[in-house]
Amino acid sequence: MTKDVIALTPKMPDIRTLLAGLYAGGPDVGINTTADGAVVQLCAPGGRPLVSIEAPILLQVPGEIRRLLGTGADVADSPLWWTEARASTAVPEAEPLARSFAGRLVSVLGGTTWPAGPATTDVVPLTSDLAPAPDTEPLGIDVLTKQAAVVIQDCPVVAMTSWLSDALRTATTSDRALQIVTPNATRLTLPTRTALRGHPNRWVVQDSECGYYDGLSGAVLRWQDGTFAPTRAESGATAVAPAFTQAPATGERQLLLSIRTQHAPDTDLQLGRALETAWQHLTNTPPAGWSTAEPINLPWSTRQLTDLARNRAPQPTWLVAIGHPDRPAIATVHIARTTAGVEEDITLTLGYDTGETPPLGTIEALAETLATEHNLTSMLTSLRPARRDLTVPPHFEAPPVPLSFTLGTDAIHDIGLNHARRPPLDLHATLLGPATRPALHYPLGDGTSAHAWTTLQQLTQHLKKAQPRSR
Repeated sequence: MTKDVIALTPKMPDIRTLLAGLYAGGPDVGINTTADGAVVQLCAPGGRPLVSIEAPILLQVPGEIRRLLGTGADVADSPLWWTEARASTAVPEAEPLARSFAGRLVSVLGGTTWPAGPATTDVVPLTSDLAPAPDTEPLGIDVLTKQAAVVIQDCPVVAMTSWLSDALRTATTSDRALQIVTPNATRLTLPTRTALRGHPNRWVVQDSECGYYDGLSGAVLRWQDGTFAPTRAESGATAVAPAFTQAPATGERQLLLSIRTQHAPDTDLQLGRALETAWQHLTNTPPAGWSTAEPINLPWSTRQLTDLARNRAPQPTWLVAIGHPDRPAIATVHIARTTAGVEEDITLTLGYDTGETPPLGTIEALAETLATEHNLTSMLTSLRPARRDLTVPPHFEAPPVPLSFTLGTDAIHDIGLNHARRPPLDLHATLLGPATRPALHYPLGDGTSAHAWTTLQQLTQHLKKAQPRSR
């Protein structure tokens, strides 16, 4: 298990300050580097890692620290350097060592440490008799078996950080499940939940009544054959934890847009503009920041993210964008080069409190703008009862209900306009854009009836029956 300690400083930790922090364990502590030098480890004399320290990140996005650390984080919104130290709880001295490292940075540079508490600069002597760590132990993974890579976290929000992304990649490439174990008060960010959707990945929640359960499905779990797996009742059915079903109704809602675009791979292409347009349309502001991992540290820039995707091609690029604190919004974007061109797969989610009205009446206008100006392939818009702050709690949340579905001009051309606009349903499709080559927008409901899923399924089946036409 790891325990995170974070130093939040107004000045960048320079080499001298970092060295002062690294001597928090005295002369017996060894130093190692991994991840191509991006991570420094404080090690016991036998080489066992005690504390892993990430390279400092400059956070320039307002509200990002509170989003991940909670409202109790007493920090200003001005740019701060985030230096994270992860201590192994298998060694008693590791957490005090991480606190001393963070405290030394704060004592020199100012700022604060998280979790809250008096910053210490004491030298932490090593008294435990430690065996060397196995050479095969991957960075950030607490338990590694043939079936699973287990990460144990004790923090208010589990974000898709760079090291957690590495743990997911390690699990995936070795055909293992990534399983994140947390207390029952912990929540996930939407990017982390998305990463855990793929079977057999799991969010394992500790529970005083049943032991463990899956935070996304409610299935009671137990450790068996090197992995957390569902417990079966005598009937063969999967038992569901009572804590998962005890979900209070808050009146909060989330608006979700799944947007796909496809572009010709020319030199003037600028990615991220479809997301920026949707964000501006729904919130009256562009995204506040973006990054390839959480925390989000870069101010929003379509030019910079385009440069990143171009430099990574033909490998795909995955990134996260975040909104301003007064209107919670978060998006994930997957950019891939395919035989058809450059494709963007965007999921944008916005949060609304009780009494706030999502701008449902503006979705059709947004669909037309995306179809006529941003090479829209398709857009599915849905509504669901869920937390305004866009974090995922370890209890049941109702699935989203479709509001509308839009097909872009190329898709309608391939299907055939006459076939696409006349499904065998009580739907009145709206033509968007020029009549000679329109897109089609299908209203599916008001977001309150799950029957809209049946309507959407029947619509997609009808569209698939069309004979593809050459362009």
